[in-house]
Amino acid sequence: MHPHVEEIARNLPHEPGCYLFKDGGGRVLYVGKAADLRKRVTSYLKRGGDGRFLLAFLEDEARDLDFVATGTEQEAILLENTLIKKFKPRHNLRLKDDKSFLMLRLDEGEDWPWFRFVRRRRADGARYFGPFSSARSIRRTLRLLHRLVPLRDCSDAVFAGRTRPCLKHQIGRCPAPCVGLVTREAYRAALDRAVAILSGATADVEVELERRMGEAAEALRFEEAQARKADLDALRRISERQQVVGVLDRDVVGLWRDAGEAWIAVLSYRDAGLEDTRTHRLRTHLPDGELVAQVVGRLYDGDRYIPREVLLPAEPADRDALEAWLRHRRDGPVDLLVPQRGDKRKAVEVASRNARLVAEAAARGADTAEHDLEELRALLGLAAAPRRIHCLDVSTIQGRDTVASRVAAVDGRACPAEYRRFRIRGDAQGDDFAAMRQAVARSLGLCLDDDGDPWPDLLVVDGGRGQLSAARDALAELGEDLPLAALAKDKPRGGGRTGERVFVPGRPTPIPLAEGTPTFRILCGLRDEAHRFAIGYHRKLRERLGSELDDIDGLGPRRRRALLRRFGSIAGIRAAALEDLCRVRGLPRAVAERVHERLREGG
Repeated sequence: MHPHVEEIARNLPHEPGCYLFKDGGGRVLYVGKAADLRKRVTSYLKRGGDGRFLLAFLEDEARDLDFVATGTEQEAILLENTLIKKFKPRHNLRLKDDKSFLMLRLDEGEDWPWFRFVRRRRADGARYFGPFSSARSIRRTLRLLHRLVPLRDCSDAVFAGRTRPCLKHQIGRCPAPCVGLVTREAYRAALDRAVAILSGATADVEVELERRMGEAAEALRFEEAQARKADLDALRRISERQQVVGVLDRDVVGLWRDAGEAWIAVLSYRDAGLEDTRTHRLRTHLPDGELVAQVVGRLYDGDRYIPREVLLPAEPADRDALEAWLRHRRDGPVDLLVPQRGDKRKAVEVASRNARLVAEAAARGADTAEHDLEELRALLGLAAAPRRIHCLDVSTIQGRDTVASRVAAVDGRACPAEYRRFRIRGDAQGDDFAAMRQAVARSLGLCLDDDGDPWPDLLVVDGGRGQLSAARDALAELGEDLPLAALAKDKPRGGGRTGERVFVPGRPTPIPLAEGTPTFRILCGLRDEAHRFAIGYHRKLRERLGSELDDIDGLGPRRRRALLRRFGSIAGIRAAALEDLCRVRGLPRAVAERVHERLREGG
């Protein structure tokens, strides 16, 4: 252990807070939390029975130690999560593929507010309800809520384009504010009622529904009484879900360790049974207590649903603080349990067995990937198997709004963390080869930056000799060297079956790919993924650009779609002459003039 680290550790306060181990260059290696900083950190400095430190990286890498004292243990947990997101320490756990749960968002500043499904809580002044335990749960809740309190649930684009009430108004699920069938005061009163129900204040609504049900029954209006009873049942189901009183509301965490890797399996039980399973592969040497504590902190950080009970495979460090933090965030009881016997212990064993089976399947897949990459090496004549492969694709429509995508695979598996998207700039937009050259230069430029993306072992571009030449030019401009390949479809004369072929520098003829072979699966899979990613970005970009048309009077969703179909993009509409706009079917000349004037002003 470095003497400087030991000296700082022995002088830490006996206070809750966070500690940061750093290397000689000042980079953060590990962030931890503690109810007692000095007690926790000095415990790491004691060697175990095998002569090693509790945290294996301390002796070789740690050269400095910082700390931040907090007022409470819960504040320490929150600060730890913030510091991990900020510094991304290599020895902390990051469950990148974990998901956020759905919430309801209500922006009361809108003219006609409505409940939207979102997965992120933002500091935007809106109100958020949730997160809910599942997508099914939140959709059922919203459906029941609209039964009790009819409100709009259509998007702004649909709302603006309505000229008559929709079917939901006819069945009593929407008051049709889109066509002026409800006043703002009445709509606001209904909205306040919906907010009260979602907030758990249902007593007054229940009393009113019971009164209306009784009055209808006394007047022999039995159908109306039955409808009020159905509303009352719906209200009570919403109230129950707000209190989470299902048969089961539990997450079970399983753990399997093997050769410096830990596999975590999380089984989520809601209401009547198993609803979701997730697995995480972690490269870590953290001891079980630290590992489990980190997993709990990452699983329930941010806008994630917190169940009533969490079963764990080992006692987590700072268990009491973790439990208090979860209870505070859930605003209700939460139990962290490490069962030793009975059905709950069996549940943990089932989760751990799932983690082991996933680990074994991954090991078998790694053996297969090793063989497949070796075949690719031999096919392309490379010096070594390409463990990290980047693939680039360019997407354009009529030479406008050209974009490029980069996808990556590491050891034969997709690596979304290294996916990137680019908007092609300047004159290259109308030139496929120039666009590819720019995409390659910018992609590799990200790899050359300090602390940038890892450098690939092989770069694959979608296209033929022209795209391959463009990639070589980009490499030459960067002064770098890298194995290259271009993948193109082969269209035989006479209408034969389309195949695939690979172009590589220095070979006069392309290499045919046999369908179904490992090399075919690797290269074509990457190319197809790059194409999907580029097309998705292109569509998203066009939708975002379409907002320039949203506030033009008289231009509803149908007319916007007609314009985009005719001219391909906002740039195409902007470049069109007024007479060309007038020729679009269903677009009156007055509206065409407004479009022409607005886009010319914005251009």
